[in-house]
Amino acid sequence: MKIAVLHDIVPPNAPPEQQDNLVQAREVARTLKNLGHDPALLPLPDRFAQAAARVQSLAPDAAFNLVETIRSGGRLIHLVPLFMRRLGVPQAGGSAKALALTTHKILAKKILRAAGLATPDWAAGDPAWWPETLGGDWIVKSLWEHASHHLDEDSVLRNADRARLAQALDKRSKDHGGQWFAEEYIDGREFNISLLAGPDGPTVLPHAEIHFEGYGPDKLKVVGYRAKWRPDCYEYHHTPRVFDFPAHDAGLLDRLSRLSLAAWDLFGLGGWVRVDFRVDTEGRPYILEINVNPCIASDAGFMAAAGRAGLTPEDVIGRILAAAFNP
Repeated sequence: MKIAVLHDIVPPNAPPEQQDNLVQAREVARTLKNLGHDPALLPLPDRFAQAAARVQSLAPDAAFNLVETIRSGGRLIHLVPLFMRRLGVPQAGGSAKALALTTHKILAKKILRAAGLATPDWAAGDPAWWPETLGGDWIVKSLWEHASHHLDEDSVLRNADRARLAQALDKRSKDHGGQWFAEEYIDGREFNISLLAGPDGPTVLPHAEIHFEGYGPDKLKVVGYRAKWRPDCYEYHHTPRVFDFPAHDAGLLDRLSRLSLAAWDLFGLGGWVRVDFRVDTEGRPYILEINVNPCIASDAGFMAAAGRAGLTPEDVIGRILAAAFNP
């Protein structure tokens, strides 16, 4: 089959988190070729009339959606599946509904909370709607963006109050644009649970935990921008991903699996997904984010988990593509 590998337009001088989008697109294309398909890289322009002309000119049998930004942000990425449906092209990846509900982080948290799935408290917009009692530590996050957008341990406000939180949110908006919110900081362990579509439903891949090596009591445990994208920084080299657990973690790991599958059903997920958790010091898990179409470059966490399950890149990409025809 002819497969359009949809990705961002990535300029040569783009920062590493944007360059990564092109890296994974090239790797997915190579894997599709290994599977006997005819892949074509297709950077998707912001103007949909131009994008439609490109897709129609290529006339693909299916599309593999790796688009992470439209008009320099993530808030419109749910339009890509709608666009491909309008063109009559099956697409591998999350649905428009799944992307719309999970990309808006507060909307996702409200849905989780309504379904009885634990997620940290949040504060955004009018302070009148904030939790009555703040206290403790809070972390300031982008409402729409991914890849740890302007996120590091200095994003955490220790012993925050309403005035300081409001000031921090206003400053982030002025400094970086976009919309921001504050989330209760959960001190504890961090887990990434990857799920892959299959003929009998989603498969939970081996659980991954981020270890914070050498992090003393005064250094906050945050997998931020430096940890992901700055090899010249301490955090990059001291937040390894591990897959081996002691026997006494079995109950916790089973609960993380069940919560991840519940999130899959709740949001109507498909293709490939990663659910991020923090587990507090008393062993209570909280869902931080649900990542639809997370990075599947060879060095990314999703492919690492798949490898631990004995799956090759061809196995992963083949299952994702098959799910496009059996949503």
